[in-house]
Amino acid sequence: MLLKNLREQIDATLARDPAARSRLEVVLCYPGFHALLYHRLAHWLWRH
Repeated sequence: MLLKNLREQIDATLARDPAARSRLEVVLCYPGFHALLYHRLAHWLWRH
């Protein structure tokens, strides 16, 4: 579930940002994606 949501977020970023060229670029270079990733991971750890 967590990975599916992250994949959807990456695809949404690629669709909406004309500067994004690849999924790898989004994962490595986008600070907003990093913040969302860390938040979702921390929330999951808190709940489980």
